[in-house]
Amino acid sequence: MSALRPSQLVVGIKGAGEMASAVAWRLHQANIRQIFMMEIARPLAVRRKVSYCEAIFSHQMAIEGVPAVKTDDARQIRTAWKQGRMAVIIDPGWAIVRELQPQVLLDGILAKTNLGTRMDEAPLVIGLGPGFCAGDDVHMVIETNRGHNLGRIITSGISEANTGVPGSIGGYTTERVLRAPADGIFHSEREIGNSIRSGEVVGTVGQEKVKAQISGVIRGLIRSGNTVPKGIKLGDIDPRPDAVSYCDTISDKARAIGGSVLEAVLRVYNG
Repeated sequence: MSALRPSQLVVGIKGAGEMASAVAWRLHQANIRQIFMMEIARPLAVRRKVSYCEAIFSHQMAIEGVPAVKTDDARQIRTAWKQGRMAVIIDPGWAIVRELQPQVLLDGILAKTNLGTRMDEAPLVIGLGPGFCAGDDVHMVIETNRGHNLGRIITSGISEANTGVPGSIGGYTTERVLRAPADGIFHSEREIGNSIRSGEVVGTVGQEKVKAQISGVIRGLIRSGNTVPKGIKLGDIDPRPDAVSYCDTISDKARAIGGSVLEAVLRVYNG
């Protein structure tokens, strides 16, 4: 058990997409404020209105009232913390971890495989979902698969395997997800929050059209202009009546995972 109080912790997060951002938001709300998130130069986040990686393009991003700002180095990160904001930095190799030496390191990339996270990178290393083994490459794994075990903190072993099937929303699973029909550059004039009907064109990848399979609201959509491989997730459609209000708020799944990470941190750093 550490003598450090939660408010004294430095937390590094690999990734700044939907799930990683929900974790950052939850920790910030619990007075863990010294948080930095590391991203690639052109993230492919789908639920961009609840992803702090958007700060890379707009310099700053707020989710449910909690702000983050784009930074370029450790000095700017510390300045952001003093201003009450979390920090996002383009750092695909996670070099800033060695400089800031966080007490907690979270791999929230959700790559379904471990891209290089090691248990010796911080006193507490946590991995989200498949690809990690608690006690081997991380200290704890958080279950991300929807169902009875969602949010379970695993201290020995691995999480459930990736099913490849999206969670059911409004009775739809694979039908609600928009995927690239080919390799190429994605273009769309649609916006998150737009209504769309089944069969309508959402955008294109190269010369191929991307069509909605169900009617509803575009809850998530990657940025237009990104080069994508065939099969990658481009967006999702929410068929529920109140879907517009869900576009810029944290989902039930993401909120549950954020709470579990907070619990995992407090198991070690409870002041």
